[in-house]
Order: sequence, then C-alpha cells, then structure tokens
Amino acid sequence: MRISANGITINADVRGQAEPALVFLHYWGGSSRTWDGVIRRLDGNRRTVAIDFRGWGDSDKPATGYRIEELASDVTAVLAELKLSRFILVGHSMGAKVAQFLASKRPAGLVGLVLVATGSPRGVKVPEQQLQQMIHAYDSAASAAFVRDNVLTKLPLSDELKAQVVEDSLKSCEASRVAWPTVAIAQDIAKETASIAVPTLVIGGELDPVDPPAMMEKEVMSTIRTARLEVIQGSGHLLPLEAAGEVSTLINSFVEKLQ
Repeated sequence: MRISANGITINADVRGQAEPALVFLHYWGGSSRTWDGVIRRLDGNRRTVAIDFRGWGDSDKPATGYRIEELASDVTAVLAELKLSRFILVGHSMGAKVAQFLASKRPAGLVGLVLVATGSPRGVKVPEQQLQQMIHAYDSAASAAFVRDNVLTKLPLSDELKAQVVEDSLKSCEASRVAWPTVAIAQDIAKETASIAVPTLVIGGELDPVDPPAMMEKEVMSTIRTARLEVIQGSGHLLPLEAAGEVSTLINSFVEKLQ
C-alpha cells in the first residue's frame, strides 16, 4: 500500500482487521518484511501495518528527513491515513527509538508500546573508527553480509533470511544509510520518553552486542516507568529474524493482557 506522507510516498504492508492494530517499525538496514515471520505467527486476524521508513524498502528515498522526529512524522501520517482507532507501536532498534519518540507525544489511539532490541533514548556518541565502519556497513553485498554474520546475529538464519538481510541493507539510499550513525543515534530524546504512559514491553537479546539488555536496564527501563523487560536467551540483535517465534509469543501475550 502506497501512502502520501510529508511530500513523499511511504510503502506499508497492511494486513488483517482486528484491533488493536500492531504498527511495525524496522531497524537501520531493514524493511517492512523484517517483520514477516513475527506477523505470520500472531494470533487471530490481527490488523498489522509494517512500514518501510523513508530511504528504505519500497518507500521514496529523498536526500533529507532522517532525524528521529521526521521519521516519526512519516509514521504519524500513515496512521492518519489508515484511521486506526486503537494501535500498538512495535519498533526494532532504530525503529524502536522512533517508536519511543512517537509514543512520548501520546497520539490518539495509542494503547501500548513494544520495543525490540531498542536503541537508547539517550544520545550516543559513536567513536570515529566505529562511525566510519557503520557509515560503510552497507556499501556492498559483502560488507552487509559481514555485518549480518559478525555483528547483528548470534542464532543461525536460513539461507532465505540471510539473502533478505543483504537485499534490504542494499535497498536504500546514501542519506538513509548515513543518517542513523551520524545524526539520529546521537539525538537525546530521554526527556520526551520519560512522559510515556502506556504499558511498554521491552524485548532484548541475551547476546546482543549492539543494544545489550544491560543497557536497556540502565537507560530504557529507568526512563520509561511503565516498561518491563523480557530477554530471549541466545539471541543477538536481529530478534525479529533470529527469534520470530519467541517475539510473536511475547507480543501475543502483551496484546492479550491489554485487552
């Protein structure tokens, strides 16, 4: 589904009918299909909306607009177009930081928040050597595969999912690839996220070197007072792909308790 938002077109995969809807936001390097394995395992005819952020997947790829608040504004435009009466934001990594910011604005209809391998709400200063590595992480299929195997995952992926990770990493533009490590990751939104009032589920990967559970305990749980943390054993950063079954089970339970 193609949706106009802030002068560009955002691609969204929309399924099901039952509310509250689940609105899925992907990681830096991913796309709406990052969530396919999770969505297939959800209970019932759940309405799901998986969005390609600007610069990724099948959404438009403008040269600007990649700050956290701008990505959140695109999501807000999609929500308005779909006229969802009740929804839960589900974000992964970069998408989880966007979800935190959007939830802090307390949009009408928001009833819950799920943060998967979430980035910190506090500004993160990336050391120069690591910054350069991140900027060039998705320059080629070889570099994307190296990051997938040596940074992002701890559990094995199928050949199909391995290929998907590389394809999604490359289906982007330079502006979107560079903006997260150089701009968005450094944005401090902790003051905003402290105002989040809806029930919040935080899901971490035990062996995640990018956003480890210890960081979430220190920087996320202490900021979002409504949050509780669940840790998936043995998993790395790409939880929606590495542990789709466990993630969907936790989301199903979360939705059931909300209802």
